[in-house]
Amino acid sequence: MLTPDQTDQLRAHLEAELSRLVAAATSALDFTMDRDRDRIGRDSMDDATEEELYSTKLRLHDRESRLVGKIRAAMKRLADGAIDECEECAEPIGFKRLMARPVTTLCFECKSAREQVEAEESNE
Repeated sequence: MLTPDQTDQLRAHLEAELSRLVAAATSALDFTMDRDRDRIGRDSMDDATEEELYSTKLRLHDRESRLVGKIRAAMKRLADGAIDECEECAEPIGFKRLMARPVTTLCFECKSAREQVEAEESNE
């Protein structure tokens, strides 16, 4: 069970991360809106470089969009008092682990076991 101070620290951490992601999304949107193809002095290398940068920004934005959903789900679990409960074994998730990865839903032991199974399956 998290202490009230730990809960406040975790909430502040989640809110800061959410704010960072919203700012990054705004920046990505601004970037996508600035796609002027008629710039003077451009050549095919400039266009190729811009396309690669654009593609990378879109992939990053997509990844961050999924993370926003995970953060909102973590904030709901925090409000419900269930953020520190492992979804597989119902054992507590340590505060240090939650601060390192606040969107986690698994304790260290369950996550390690899951990763081991995934590694074994990928080797088959």
